[in-house]
Amino acid sequence: MGADRVFAYGAAAGLLGDLFLGDPRRGHPVAVFGRAAGAVERVLWHDHRGWGALHTAVCAGGAVALGAAAARAPRAPRFPFTASVLLTGAATWAVVGGTSLAREARAVGRALESGDIEAARARLPHLCGRDPQALDAAQIARAVVESVAENTSDAVVGALVWGAVAGVPGLLGFRAVNTLDAMVGHKSPRHRRFGWASARLDDLAGWPGARLTAVLATAAGGDPRGAVRAWRADAGRHPSPNAGPVEASFAGALGVRLGGTLSYAGRVEHRPVLNGAAGRAVQAGDIDRAVRLSRRVSWLALGTCAAVKLLCGRRDRRTKGRTS
Repeated sequence: MGADRVFAYGAAAGLLGDLFLGDPRRGHPVAVFGRAAGAVERVLWHDHRGWGALHTAVCAGGAVALGAAAARAPRAPRFPFTASVLLTGAATWAVVGGTSLAREARAVGRALESGDIEAARARLPHLCGRDPQALDAAQIARAVVESVAENTSDAVVGALVWGAVAGVPGLLGFRAVNTLDAMVGHKSPRHRRFGWASARLDDLAGWPGARLTAVLATAAGGDPRGAVRAWRADAGRHPSPNAGPVEASFAGALGVRLGGTLSYAGRVEHRPVLNGAAGRAVQAGDIDRAVRLSRRVSWLALGTCAAVKLLCGRRDRRTKGRTS
């Protein structure tokens, strides 16, 4: 059995592991990577793009190299095919975060539905970097739906795409790049230049997963025509090339308005409204709808990536058979 089946079985096992086990409360591999990347930053930091590019290369390259070394071990004759599947499953479980995303989003939703806005504000930083004290209930609900949409791409679909392309190194590499962007890719005074390389690499790495997420949200949502309309009309107006298609398609699929004014990392941004012509304001109940859509998109992404990987593997075996 080839790499196509290893990915299909392993990624399915990893998603099931995330569904039933969630993230470990201590020693999460992504948190361990974050601490290591922070230590490297303390050594390399200079207010210069070149040093930031070196930081990105060391951290992301180290994650890819670790994945490549781990993936080579099960190919030794003494390791069975099952070991490769288990390794892929463990890597998938380590990098995806759909269950944690759903749990945190629903916790905010329950607080809003019970009228406890202070509890919702206290929980919001688990999902995104908005300034919660500046938000009312409707704005908190909107922030949660936007976070669910964007993290469906970043925390699940993008990882599956790169896992299908490059196996375990792709899984670990994508998550490393995404984590680096969250750590240094924002435009704070310290990271405006140092984090430039991480932000640009995250844009490139996230491009295919974001488009697949938007396609699947359009197909799996309640209003495919509305999702396509919002995607075509509004995605390009978003400042992020990847968050734009994802958030616009989610907005159209759910029939709500996303975007607008937000307070983030001590600054106010005025982003374009997504699905403004046809959507309504986000309500607390829309959070659960967004989570359910995210779940459907995640499993459809697994099926899509696995199917493409299996078809490519079958084609390669036929090609080799004709030339042998």
